Amino acid sequence: MNHPALRKKIDNRKKTDANKLRVFIAMKLPGPVVAKLGEVQKSLKNSGLKAKWTHTANIHLTLKFLGDIDRADLNAVTEIVGLAIKGIEPIRLSAKGIGVFPGVKQARILWTGIAGQTNLLAKMHETIDTGLSEVGFLRDKRGFTGHLTIGRFKGSPHPDKLIDIIKKFNNMESEPFVADTVYVIKSDLTPSGSIYTDLASVTLIE
Repeated sequence: MNHPALRKKIDNRKKTDANKLRVFIAMKLPGPVVAKLGEVQKSLKNSGLKAKWTHTANIHLTLKFLGDIDRADLNAVTEIVGLAIKGIEPIRLSAKGIGVFPGVKQARILWTGIAGQTNLLAKMHETIDTGLSEVGFLRDKRGFTGHLTIGRFKGSPHPDKLIDIIKKFNNMESEPFVADTVYVIKSDLTPSGSIYTDLASVTLIE
């Protein structure tokens, strides 16, 4: 893929903050899965786990975070994503289990894992990451782990308690769902939380 105009803008993007969009690429969840994750959050609260819980409407499967981009680059980014996922069929997934980042001793992020055709999900992430790297975006340094952030800890929970809770929810699993659309989403940070707005979407074709 060759987008010299986009490459030039990305190379120069640190020189101005005007007309920027904070953007990430993700897949969304169907209603029944969102409802299941809400039930999981409620059960975790009842288990005594204290966290800032992600609003269920905002839970999504992130494929790549881009950060600030020029508004004028949006169409090119969407085109690159479309080319990157061409030939990848809709993916059958489910939400399963819970875990934390970076680890139980200093837990900061609470997440639900992803099961199902995770090999295809990883392939999709790789093709998107590669496509965008060709126009100047940094590649993801960490290995891709598909997950759904459901909460953020204000202080680290006791490791032993956290391990017990993770074990308790190890077999939790939502009904399967088909992920067939990749979204380019704007994130606006506000005192009351992030506000997400769909900017573009690309559909996977069987």
